[in-house]
Amino acid sequence: MRSLVTGASSGIGAAFARALRRRGDELILVARRADRLEALARELGGPAVVAIVAADLTKPGAVEEIAKRVEAQGLLVDTLVNNAGVGHTGRFLEAPPERILGMLDLNNRAAVAMTRRFVPGMVARKRGTLINVVSTAAFQPVPYLAVYAASKAFLLSFTEGLATELIGSGVRVQALCPGLTATEFQEVAGTNRVPFNRTAAMTPEAVVAASLAGLDRGALRVVPGFLNRATIAAQRFLPQALVRRLGAKLFEPGH
Repeated sequence: MRSLVTGASSGIGAAFARALRRRGDELILVARRADRLEALARELGGPAVVAIVAADLTKPGAVEEIAKRVEAQGLLVDTLVNNAGVGHTGRFLEAPPERILGMLDLNNRAAVAMTRRFVPGMVARKRGTLINVVSTAAFQPVPYLAVYAASKAFLLSFTEGLATELIGSGVRVQALCPGLTATEFQEVAGTNRVPFNRTAAMTPEAVVAASLAGLDRGALRVVPGFLNRATIAAQRFLPQALVRRLGAKLFEPGH
């Protein structure tokens, strides 16, 4: 079995790489930072079992270039983990337009394009796995994290809709929805400077363990952590205006 993981150079992506390798999978690791990919590949067994592709998924043509490099090595993808993603905390009208559009390119366009490129081969072989890394932000609008939350709502809807289309195909589908996780994402997105960062964080390893356990039991939607699941459940019974105000207090910059 061979797994392709995007955003594999750190955080949840690197944790997926290590966990899938322990399960015996050979790997294709994709990320922008070639030096980190090379170090991780050496750790996990070297070129005999780990191929690396340094690529920026926000660039036009990146997905097709990745596919060509994979095919040129005669590799088949049995599991696709669309983990690459980015966030931005702040007021929407103050965010640089290129940062907003880059977020949508990576969180949505790239994930959809990777899925469209690699899942048809799984269907043809009548076996495979797709894991899209979503977020608990997908379950409600989040002021000051508005575009990121909306991008994850899109990804959740896309993943669950596709899962129904693929029933009977032999391809398993999962929407992994982690909450706050101790990764570099917080610093890049700026969530390390808002009250949300003071809530309990899971480790990337715990998130991945929950994902793979959910995969083994056939769960489509996996929300790691009891507190995350309880929070999502509670939101169903609260007025949505209150949910939005609470989100604003957690993510408003300068607090």
